[in-house]
Amino acid sequence: MTAHSKPVKPAFPTLLLMLYITQLNTHPLKTKAITSGVLLGLQEFLAQVLSATRSKRKGKSKQNEQYLNLDNRIIKMALYGFFINGPMNYVLFELLNKSFRDRSKWLKFIASLLIIVPIQNAVLLAATALINGEQAVVSVKRSIYPTLKSAWMGTVLTTVFAQKALSPPYWDPFFSLVGFSFGLYANTCQKIAQRQKEPNSG
Repeated sequence: MTAHSKPVKPAFPTLLLMLYITQLNTHPLKTKAITSGVLLGLQEFLAQVLSATRSKRKGKSKQNEQYLNLDNRIIKMALYGFFINGPMNYVLFELLNKSFRDRSKWLKFIASLLIIVPIQNAVLLAATALINGEQAVVSVKRSIYPTLKSAWMGTVLTTVFAQKALSPPYWDPFFSLVGFSFGLYANTCQKIAQRQKEPNSG
């Protein structure tokens, strides 16, 4: 009598990842919008906590600037991610894939570096400036070139790693995680620098 071993169930994180990839394939626009909204809102929240600016901002905020005890910048970043950043990235890469369908992958990659990455970063800088009560055009002109240098370098390194180490279905979650990590670091450093410039900062 042959003994049949029970199939091993994947671990819970693996099940979540598989479910996410399935949703990404069946409902790409909605999934990218929700992912962007959640990650950008969480990124702003963690940056405030890590830079020790959340408690100070909470104390200074008016009642109409908070909802469910969340700073309005967290909510605005989440809304920006859901309504603008996620859908914009989906549309841009869909257009790129259609335009370079019969071209080499490296030509498509260079086009993404020269077209999509600048658009992504310019829109993000403008949105962040508006959320922070700054002038969007001034902020973009001041920060676009150093931001692009970092974005280009990071995009090249992460793309090479993904192509060497990961299968294509895992690329989107990987790029989302890397973008979240770099964004969190940059956002936290910016908030710390701003806090140190304040006259009453210890």
